[in-house]
Amino acid sequence: MPPLKKTNHSTSTDQPKQAPVRPRPTSASKNSTPRSKSGGTRKLAAGGTEVRLQKVLAAAGLGSRRSCEELISEGRVEVDRQVVKKLGTKVNPDEQEIKVDGQHIARPTLRYYMLNKPAGVLCTNNDPAGRLRVLDLIGDTNHLFTIGRLDRSSEGLLIITNDGELANRIAHPSYEVSKVYLVRVAGDMRREDLAGIREGVYLSDGKAHVESIRIKSHQKKTTELEMVLSEGKNREIRRVLARVRHKVLMLKRIAIGPIRLADLPEGAYRELTYREVSALKKLTKSKSRSSSGVKKKRTARVRKDSASSSRSDASRNSQPRTQSKGNRQPTATGRGRPTASTGRGKSSKSSQSSKSSKSGAGRGRRR
Repeated sequence: MPPLKKTNHSTSTDQPKQAPVRPRPTSASKNSTPRSKSGGTRKLAAGGTEVRLQKVLAAAGLGSRRSCEELISEGRVEVDRQVVKKLGTKVNPDEQEIKVDGQHIARPTLRYYMLNKPAGVLCTNNDPAGRLRVLDLIGDTNHLFTIGRLDRSSEGLLIITNDGELANRIAHPSYEVSKVYLVRVAGDMRREDLAGIREGVYLSDGKAHVESIRIKSHQKKTTELEMVLSEGKNREIRRVLARVRHKVLMLKRIAIGPIRLADLPEGAYRELTYREVSALKKLTKSKSRSSSGVKKKRTARVRKDSASSSRSDASRNSQPRTQSKGNRQPTATGRGRPTASTGRGKSSKSSQSSKSSKSGAGRGRRR
């Protein structure tokens, strides 16, 4: 990997930045919702009153809402010096004091970056071995974390933010945010392999689905692919291609939803513009509405099917049941006895009466 070049900090709108340490926002900047000089957006987290506690914690960069709910359930969160364990508790972050593990939680300024990750750099926030991390390239320590991690050998687009709500929506597969990858594999990829991948590949943690896959070019001993995924399984692309016996030589992400890597240099980063952040939020909101609508339609269809089946069962139970031996006629006890056809019924009744008369006569003689 070529050494990363350090550049002086600049406020230009087009020039990407490399590893400057950004100053923390002043108290004056926290009282408004300004746009940055680079066209980015920086607004206060969890603005307004009566906000759910887990939303405030997620906006403070403590993780996704689910992980923040775990912090609350474990009794690690205090509001006005009182331990809160009830999920859904609403607080006013402007007037109430919130602590996690005894440390005060302030309302940070939400930040959004995109970075072209080089191979060999880690996406983790903590590395005991002291290896180079993505956050080391940015130099901003305002509770940032990456969205949609790439393994150490992979490269390409990363979105880095402290907005836990947006991070959860982009990374969660239910919102179906597409990620585009360029992949170079060893060998000549065949159409049969592409068809098998499109149908789905079974992995140890479930079936992996690929939105699309196509061949971009063939070289002597390699094939370059373009793959689109909306899931987030661990090392999914590498494992899927290993199933069809093709080793991944290069893996680079070039897009996350509407955000494109474009010509951002390797190891460089820039702040997302206001329009880019708005496009991400609009995409995830529309996806959430469509998914909820699909769920409602499915539940309504299931209820309708169950109601129709119950009505058919009721009508079936109301009709008399028939058996091969004949119809069952109801009796006083609710049970029916099988009877033969009408012609045979008369003969059977006559035979029964004759038998009873004979038996009666026999008993009379014995007396």
